[in-house]
Amino acid sequence: MAEPLLLDGIPNSPPAVEANPEDLIPDTKVGTGLNIFACPVCYHSFIDQSDSSLSITSPAGSCFECHACKKAYLNNGIYLDLTIAGGLREYDQTLPFLTKFFRGALISYLYERGWRQSFRWGGFPGPERELEMAKYYLRPAKGGTIVDASCGSGLFSRLFAKSGIYSLVVALDFSENMLQHCNKFIKQEGISKKNLILVRADICRLPFVSSSIDAVHAGAALHCWSSPSAAVAEISRILRPGGVFVATTFIFDVIPIAVPVLRMLRKFYIGNSSNYIFLSEGELKDLCEACGLVGVTCIRHRLFVMISAIKPN
Repeated sequence: MAEPLLLDGIPNSPPAVEANPEDLIPDTKVGTGLNIFACPVCYHSFIDQSDSSLSITSPAGSCFECHACKKAYLNNGIYLDLTIAGGLREYDQTLPFLTKFFRGALISYLYERGWRQSFRWGGFPGPERELEMAKYYLRPAKGGTIVDASCGSGLFSRLFAKSGIYSLVVALDFSENMLQHCNKFIKQEGISKKNLILVRADICRLPFVSSSIDAVHAGAALHCWSSPSAAVAEISRILRPGGVFVATTFIFDVIPIAVPVLRMLRKFYIGNSSNYIFLSEGELKDLCEACGLVGVTCIRHRLFVMISAIKPN
């Protein structure tokens, strides 16, 4: 299932993919804008068919309401807060350790200032190479909408937006601080937000209409999700038929003799940190197929793995 390695030890990544205007055919894709978004409580679209005045570009501080369940959501001028618990006054939800960890200001600041780059120790090939590998598997999404799930400070969201390949890029994360830094980088790099939207959301309760998204990318995120199965099931729900899921993570099977020990420790480790330890490519394939995705492929290099899977037609 894994693809062979080149002599330099780097994954045998597919050829680079460049944007071609002839490939960008928005009318063959799901439309972009507010019509892809759904209330994470009831999953009804925010668009009322009788109301064409709604817009995702509403002024900062404005609220918009689900026309079905009447739940209100805030646009703070930087991102749309589409979390269920967003804006609550008294209810205080206990969150997994890693969720709180990545919401912190320090980690958000450090994420692209050394944290993400340090993944090279595990075999990650670096953002540029990783981007080219991802774009190859994301070819079915040309001209469509891509969600960069658990985007962090938007490293890949910004690269996707600058590539010109997609008609809409959604940078999605649960961390307010990560999204704040993403917005700062967007301004520094002069990236237009015409086709780039920042959204705060729970990966296990995605605020999108079913079968509305052309692709979902999750870079170095699977192992951080408190429930990978619930998250991938949500990703499967929102992908259109033929849509693609591409993700990178770590697999800790490089020392076979340690796998049984890690398998025993995993139950305790997950329960106390919410970080999931993947021990084989087979686990990733089972996870995707259990959530209705097919055609799972893997590219490996030491601990690094990139997987791709497709929503069947």
